[in-house]
Amino acid sequence: MIGGFAAVGLTLSACSPPAETPETPPAAEADAAPPATDPTAPATAYACEGGRTVSVIYIGQSQARVTRDGKTLSLAAAPSGSGARYTGEGVEWRVATRGDQETGVLTRIETGGQPGPVLERCSRAAPAPVTPPPCVGGQLKLSLDGGDAGMGNRVNVLALTNTGPNTCVTGGYPTVSVLDGKGVPLANVVAERGPDNYFNGGPAPKTLTLAPGAKAVFDLAWNVVPHEAEGETVCPTATTVRVSAPGDATPLDMAQTFTPCGGRVRVSPLRPADASPN
Repeated sequence: MIGGFAAVGLTLSACSPPAETPETPPAAEADAAPPATDPTAPATAYACEGGRTVSVIYIGQSQARVTRDGKTLSLAAAPSGSGARYTGEGVEWRVATRGDQETGVLTRIETGGQPGPVLERCSRAAPAPVTPPPCVGGQLKLSLDGGDAGMGNRVNVLALTNTGPNTCVTGGYPTVSVLDGKGVPLANVVAERGPDNYFNGGPAPKTLTLAPGAKAVFDLAWNVVPHEAEGETVCPTATTVRVSAPGDATPLDMAQTFTPCGGRVRVSPLRPADASPN
């Protein structure tokens, strides 16, 4: 009998429900800390239909933290045919810019990944495009990047390289002067600007964007035959080329000994280093 009672006891014990554990609220409803955000990233406010405001913090180009009605959703960038698209936590946030307006649409994602009802339609004034600062002498390096010779004419291709850590913009004609052995500008040699010279018919001036390490080039051309018809029997001797980037007065010097006959050198506009001068 004792064995029988033991067996019954074991049976009842096996059938007894386990001790109840207090339920933990779902993660979405728990009083958890909000998702971590980049403290340096500013929040962007969108005015939505119905008077609501949606606030979004963009973390680089890979994440978006969307706050609506006091709840923050952590979304990740997703493929998009146009504009930007972020998905996660059962919703999609899609942003597009048209003219001077940036629109944002928050949509619920149904089971199977199909788009559901639109939760919010929002907009704000499109941000002004960010223009990199001008390239200035402190971040530029002047160097020789090639050259050519023929029929009493010479050309050196000079490069301005962005040695700084940030992108900058430049374009147009650099300011060029030539110096004698004492470092004094040759007053009788002028720099004439023009898109073409004996060797090349260069492009018209245009704006160039230089990423760190990128360079823009220009032609410095001259003649080496004395202009005897103008009374020139001996050409002046230059030992240094001094260049300033367009819109900047910081001088960049490069040692170069040459004889610009006729009292002039020809300066072309800046062009990308990989572009043909013709």
